[in-house]
Amino acid sequence: MLACCVVVLMTLVTAPALLAAPEVQTADSQAAMTPVQALERLQAGNARFVANATKSRDWSAKVIATSAGQYPFAAVLGCMDSRAPVEIVFDQGVGDVFGVRVAGNVVNEDELGSLEYAAKVGVKVIVVLGHTRCGAVKGALDHVELGNLTSLLAKIHPAVEAAHCGDSHDEACVDKVATENVRQSMREIRQRSPYLAQYIDAGKIRLVGGMYDVSTGKVTFLEP
Repeated sequence: MLACCVVVLMTLVTAPALLAAPEVQTADSQAAMTPVQALERLQAGNARFVANATKSRDWSAKVIATSAGQYPFAAVLGCMDSRAPVEIVFDQGVGDVFGVRVAGNVVNEDELGSLEYAAKVGVKVIVVLGHTRCGAVKGALDHVELGNLTSLLAKIHPAVEAAHCGDSHDEACVDKVATENVRQSMREIRQRSPYLAQYIDAGKIRLVGGMYDVSTGKVTFLEP
């Protein structure tokens, strides 16, 4: 009899947790969020990641909850580097963030089209995320030529010139070029996409740059 009562009690205690709806972005929560709040949410998520205190999530429940639609609050144009997965470093869940990733976080028509779609869907912040010790930046500094990679690295050359350094073995130089490359990509987003520029100029979307440190996990957002 005692064992039976214990089982019933445990069922009553755990049932609400099992039935609780997962926290996901909705049309209402997306519409209510401001660009400032969106950036603050990313900052708070990265702080949790750095502190090894990321949220516990029921991923299967989130998959089901977001299956009918998506309402992300942010879009991140990041490098494809395996050490910088955007959803993880910002501690975000399924349906929270559009991740656009390409070597060197460079800008071309495909990335711009993806970001324009993100704006249409309702994101409040666009982050261009570079990172330390970037292999694409080192390739640009070394003038690497390799198939289609050659033309991609050429997009980083303006950042190399702006940084006024050219040694791929100098970590400070690599990081300086990577930072300049983030700024370059931000400029190109505004200049090459009038569609995005109108959202940014109207204050509906905030465009920011950031540098992810592969040694610490911390994202440092760049001054405007």
